[in-house]
Amino acid sequence: MDHEAFIDVVSAAAALDRDGAERATRAVLQTLAERIDRGEARDLAALLPAEVAPWIATTSPAEGFDVDEFVRRVAQREGVDEPTAYGHVRAVLDALAGAVGPDELADVAAELSKDYAALLPRGPYVEIVPADRFLAQVAASAGDLDGARRATDAVLETLAERIAGGEVRDLMARLPIELHGPLQRGIRRTGGRAQRMSAEDFMQRIAEREGVTPAVAARHARAVLTTLREAVGDDEFFDVTVQLPPDLAAALALS
Repeated sequence: MDHEAFIDVVSAAAALDRDGAERATRAVLQTLAERIDRGEARDLAALLPAEVAPWIATTSPAEGFDVDEFVRRVAQREGVDEPTAYGHVRAVLDALAGAVGPDELADVAAELSKDYAALLPRGPYVEIVPADRFLAQVAASAGDLDGARRATDAVLETLAERIAGGEVRDLMARLPIELHGPLQRGIRRTGGRAQRMSAEDFMQRIAEREGVTPAVAARHARAVLTTLREAVGDDEFFDVTVQLPPDLAAALALS
């Protein structure tokens, strides 16, 4: 893939003009260079068009930052907000996959933590359900998209307080980056240690976060967790439910 074709791919995928696609490509590749090993960066540079290869050059050791920090750095470099940067990262990584091939992309993926799955093209990891599709499904019970967003945030934050930090991170690897915030808040609050709570306590926390009654919170919790199961698959969802006490699983109709 030559330089023109690379930028065309980014431009089309991110709905950017050529100057914008160039800026996005530079920001993403410079950030990727900070995240991966120097040797891998050199391997990528050798396969990229000469015009963009210098952007991934690095002499510094890899930094171990997570996917959310990756998007924050790209946003700062581009001068855009994080949701916009997220779309640009996806577009540039799609172009990168086409330029370097599946084997080299797999080498890059092997250096990244599982939470980068939401950014990577299909291949090394499972497909991630888009956030708008997730919220639209929850909205069928929550009433509208704003209500679905509040319900999803409240349920995921409370769930992240109730289960172990390792399982929260596994969920983040299977969910779009737009849904990471409440999970991060929950895990930061507990330090990754699962907190004991009854079904009543679980619903009460959700109700307080949403500003609804416990009965409404229970309905929303079932809607969010049903959607979560479809998004992450039965095996991953089972790993979540086995950490919940029987009264909570029964209250949420998760069995």
